[in-house]
Amino acid sequence: MRIILALTYYRPHVSGLTVYAERLARGLARRGHEVTVLTSHFHRALPRHERLDGVEVVRVPAVAKISKGVVMPLFPFHAARLIRRADVVNIHMPQLEAALLAMLARLQRKAVVVTYQCDLRLPAGWFNRVVQSSLGPLNQIAASLAHKIVTTSEDYARHSRFLSRFTSKVVAIAPLIEMGQPDPVITQRLMDRWQLNGRARVGFAARFAAEKGVEYLLQSLPAILEEVPDLQVVFTGAYKDTVGEEQYLASLAPLLQRYANRLTFLDLLPAEEMPSFYSLCDVLAVTSLNPTEAFGLVQVEAMLSGTPVVASDLPGVREAIRRTGMGEIVPPADPAALARALVRVIKNRKTYLRPREDVIDTFNMDRAIRQYEALFGELTGSGLRKACG
Repeated sequence: MRIILALTYYRPHVSGLTVYAERLARGLARRGHEVTVLTSHFHRALPRHERLDGVEVVRVPAVAKISKGVVMPLFPFHAARLIRRADVVNIHMPQLEAALLAMLARLQRKAVVVTYQCDLRLPAGWFNRVVQSSLGPLNQIAASLAHKIVTTSEDYARHSRFLSRFTSKVVAIAPLIEMGQPDPVITQRLMDRWQLNGRARVGFAARFAAEKGVEYLLQSLPAILEEVPDLQVVFTGAYKDTVGEEQYLASLAPLLQRYANRLTFLDLLPAEEMPSFYSLCDVLAVTSLNPTEAFGLVQVEAMLSGTPVVASDLPGVREAIRRTGMGEIVPPADPAALARALVRVIKNRKTYLRPREDVIDTFNMDRAIRQYEALFGELTGSGLRKACG
């Protein structure tokens, strides 16, 4: 099959959405499909066209940014050209161009599959409110035109106000998790480099974005330190220059300064070092606040590296711990509950551990790729002809 994956940002931009899309694109290419990623040329140093891991990447020039999105005047022309020779158009939402893509694909009688990554919640501010209000009708059009809508869990689909309008189209496919085993040499090198030996370590692997709730982890530190006085919080991710999050980062400054001696920032680690990052953590904290987080891939990545998790009790986000038992679920935006759970896991860590094979069996990436492949194949056969007729 000839498949287009469309999303606003792709490699080297790092987020849960881009990682998911990259794994899907590579997995489908490995299975012999012709895969093209249609995305934005968000940084001038990037090539407009390139081939990565068997996937053709087409980046459309961007002339401006709107909150977390970009403006691409030439996008309709590139999209129409690529859709003409495609069998399936897989639109990863949220995305400004989702409705346009769905309309162009339906006009050309192509299969349209929306991968609904999460509900959209933009940072505070009148401009972002205008953008979000404008996107609502466009998202509705895209979902209405889609033949199927993929989400990461039935739990998230049931609780999403948006997805609940399209229940007949929703298909749950578990997240695409790809994580090698920790390398003890790399783990020890990270420990030595950042002077983490002899400390209890809470990991945090995410962008500094308002929906990630890192302020509640910082607010939980006094209570944790009473029980675990040698604690260090270890961050990896884009904690600086996160698109659309400048005001949020500024709001964190007092807390970051207050606890500076308890915080270690590793910045973005290369993919091959991430299993070792997780393995050096006693526990990973996932403090997400709202439906912008639909699952949290880092949870399963940590579990595959032998590290339990404390995560917010949000639809979809709680699924990894529910299915594996590797951690604790706590109310969102509750630093006291978060502190108690982190202390419990640190002090009783062995009781939360499960064999890596059990985690792989629960969240099997090859199985998820095959489910996508089967869905696309069904839509490009007689099922799609009936739907279009």
